[in-house]
Amino acid sequence: MDQAAFIKVIAPFKDKVFRLARRLLVSVEEAEDATQEVLVKLWNNRARLDSYNSVEALAMTMAKNYCLDRLKSKQASELRVVHNVYADREAGLQQQAEDRDSWEWAEKIMKQLPEQQRLIVQMRDIEQYEFEDIAKIMDMNETAVRVALSRARKTLREELLKTHNYGIKNN
Repeated sequence: MDQAAFIKVIAPFKDKVFRLARRLLVSVEEAEDATQEVLVKLWNNRARLDSYNSVEALAMTMAKNYCLDRLKSKQASELRVVHNVYADREAGLQQQAEDRDSWEWAEKIMKQLPEQQRLIVQMRDIEQYEFEDIAKIMDMNETAVRVALSRARKTLREELLKTHNYGIKNN
C-alpha cells in the first residue's frame, strides 16, 4: 500500500480517532500525540490492513488502548477526562451561559460514570458508531454494549433531572 492509498483509507476516520483521544486525554497536545501514534502504527502495519474487516474499528481500538495506557502511566497521573464545550456563536449571552452550565453539569455527571460507559456514550452518541462496531472496539458483545449505554443514559438523565429540579425549587 502506497502513501496515497493509505491516506485514502484513514482519512474518513482520522478525526474520530482524535476526538476519542481528546475525550480521554486532557490536552489537545496529548490527543494529537495519541492520534499520531495510532497513525504511525497503522502505517507500519499497512501491508496487513487489507486483512481487517474494519480498519476504522482497528484504529479506534488502538486509540482507546493507547489512551488508557497513557492514563494509567505514571507520566500521565495528572490527566483527567474532559470535553471541549462548543458554544453556538449565534446564541445570546444568556443562552451561552445556560449552554455552558448544562455542559458543565453533563461533564461532571459523565466523569462519575464508569470508564466503559463513558467510552460507549462517546462512541454511540457523539461519534455515531453502530453497536456492532462499538462491541468490536470494546471487546464486548452487542447486548452488553446496549445495556451499558442504557445504564449510562439513565444515570445521565436522572442526575440532570436532579440538578435541574433542584435549581427550579431554589429559584
